[in-house]
Amino acid sequence: MESEVEETPNEAPEANEPALDVMQYVRAIWRRKWLIVGITAVMVLLGTFHTLRQPKIYSASTSLIIDVAAPRVLDTDVKEVMGDERGNYWANKEYYTTQSEVITSRAVASRVVDRLGLQNNPAFLGVEHLQDEEARKKAMASIDAVTLVRSRIAVIPSTNSRVVRIAVEDVDPKRAAMLANEVAEAYIAENLALKLKTTEGASTWLEARLNELGERSDKSERGIYEFKRGADMLSMSVESKGGGPPQQQSTPKQAFDAYMVKVIEVRTKIAALQARVDAMRQLRKSASPETEHWAEGLPEAAEGSFRDLRTRVLEQRTACVELAGRYLAEHPKMQECQQKLGVMQQELRRGLDNLVRGAETELATALNYERNLLSLVDKAKAEAFQVTEKQIQYERLNRDAENNQRLYELVLKRFKDLELSGSLRFSNVRVLDQAIPNPKPVRPNTRSAVLLFLMLGLLGGVGVSLGLELLDASVASRADVEERLKLAFIGAMPPLKAEDGGTADLFIHRHPRSPAAEMCRAIRTNLLFMSPDKPFRTVVVSSAGPSEGKSTSVINLGIAMAQTGTRVLLMDTDMRRPRLHRAFGVPDDMGVSSLVVGEGSLERAVKSTDVPNLFLLPCGPLPPNPAELLHTRAFAELLEKLKERYDCILLDSPPLGPVSDALVLSKQTDGILLVLKAGATHREQAKRAIRSLRDVKARIIGALLNHVDMKGGKFGGDYNAYTYYRGYGAEREEQRSAS
Repeated sequence: MESEVEETPNEAPEANEPALDVMQYVRAIWRRKWLIVGITAVMVLLGTFHTLRQPKIYSASTSLIIDVAAPRVLDTDVKEVMGDERGNYWANKEYYTTQSEVITSRAVASRVVDRLGLQNNPAFLGVEHLQDEEARKKAMASIDAVTLVRSRIAVIPSTNSRVVRIAVEDVDPKRAAMLANEVAEAYIAENLALKLKTTEGASTWLEARLNELGERSDKSERGIYEFKRGADMLSMSVESKGGGPPQQQSTPKQAFDAYMVKVIEVRTKIAALQARVDAMRQLRKSASPETEHWAEGLPEAAEGSFRDLRTRVLEQRTACVELAGRYLAEHPKMQECQQKLGVMQQELRRGLDNLVRGAETELATALNYERNLLSLVDKAKAEAFQVTEKQIQYERLNRDAENNQRLYELVLKRFKDLELSGSLRFSNVRVLDQAIPNPKPVRPNTRSAVLLFLMLGLLGGVGVSLGLELLDASVASRADVEERLKLAFIGAMPPLKAEDGGTADLFIHRHPRSPAAEMCRAIRTNLLFMSPDKPFRTVVVSSAGPSEGKSTSVINLGIAMAQTGTRVLLMDTDMRRPRLHRAFGVPDDMGVSSLVVGEGSLERAVKSTDVPNLFLLPCGPLPPNPAELLHTRAFAELLEKLKERYDCILLDSPPLGPVSDALVLSKQTDGILLVLKAGATHREQAKRAIRSLRDVKARIIGALLNHVDMKGGKFGGDYNAYTYYRGYGAEREEQRSAS
């Protein structure tokens, strides 16, 4: 019957990789200390050999003072083409950086090569060792001396000063000093040449512009003359524009202004006459045509002859009224009086009519005068517009002429300044200290090179060690088991190699006082203390992959348990590659597979061993379906029978990776013990095995680390006690032999 076993607290859930352990890498470096020492020694030897083979390089330097501007000889108004307006820190820094580039330029190096003939100097070109003349010439032709000179020049500016050092390196100290001095002289010459070249280029350009502007100025003046002559500008005065004194207005403009004054006067007069005529017409219209009383409202009727005539008419009418009181109308005196009155009234009316017609005639005359004036105004306006258009054309021509003349004068002044400044041969660079040969080489520095290669060797060795540590993805230490796999660490087993040439399977039995035996007994103790209330009765021993030593671990763990008097049965359930029967030298004709299918008896199948209390149940004939066979009820019943006869049963099963036999067995036993080969079992492989066990809810007792190197590697520091125990045990054996 299958047993359901709950997960114990020692099985921690899967977790991420642990945090960085500094001591882990320190231990890794210490383990590989001889590798680091070897790499360092090789690097130091190679570095020393390389340094001693290098040619000696000498350096010489020339000091220069570079001013921002050359000494000023001319007035400040005369400025050079290459301006010197550098007033702030960044501008000066940019200037000195530019000068450093000029010093190391190809132009300066070319001057040095030409002056010293370095292109034909075999010693400088490094081909003096060639004895064949043709080969030497060919090699010299293939080398660019200018590039070689540039590669040896170094510009070293002094902080917070105008001093600059030009350092040159060479294999000959005298030639290094000569090159440094020649580079300084070539730089000064190139600086002057660049200044003169720039000045000449500017002068050429200014001269061409000067001729062009002179022609344009002459052409503008001739254009003004032709325009004046064609537009009759000499008989026409124009208004001044700009800041000049005002000029007299043109004749059409004056006539226009005078006409406009007359028009205003006439229009004022017309308004008055129109009002007068309208008043007369209104008065005459409001009165009777036969009477003259309507004229009493006219100011003209109360003055002069009209007033006298009105007075006589009034007197005559008064006389007629007096006569009418004495005479009848037909009386001759009365008729004569009336006749005189009528004549006088008719004369008054005719005078009034003439007065009205005179006002109307004066109004008509004023209107005609206004029309004539307006025609004169239109004519004067047209003439003024023509003059204004000519004035605009004249001013444009005059403005162009003035601009051309002003540009001509500016260019002429600048051209004269450049002619004067270009004749100066003053430089802003001067030599402070000449270079002298230095007998002490600057390279190679053997001491510094050895120290450098020593540091490189140490760093390289440490890097290789850490790289190997990082690339090592195997389960190699107790920390890997507990922190990375999250399993309980049951113990470790060293490589079992018998000195007498025997097999490793019975090493514990043959060497009970060895450190390996003590470590195996420690594993036994750990298993007992992991479950003191309910000891493990059936334990499956498996591994993540093949060839990890699980069968050897099963045998030696069984021997250690049997030495305590416990009846232990080793059960070979690896029905694919069984090995326990070969270790004990027993036949494999009957075993687990036979009993499961009902063949044979348990007494015949179980074999005794040379180890007291240790028994073996071989695998038996290999079945075609091992996993299905282990999953049958018959196997479960067989396991129950064996538990009644033996105190502890250790089941040797196939690896977890390739097949599922161990998963089937883990569900029918008290737990499973994983055997991991130190430095060989991959962590991911082990995690997959653990994950498969947890998927079926199997109880994982812990992990046993096999094939541990006790003298070094990642394990020696954890198990030094066993080495001490070996010496302690050997001392006791010597005492026993002596007694």
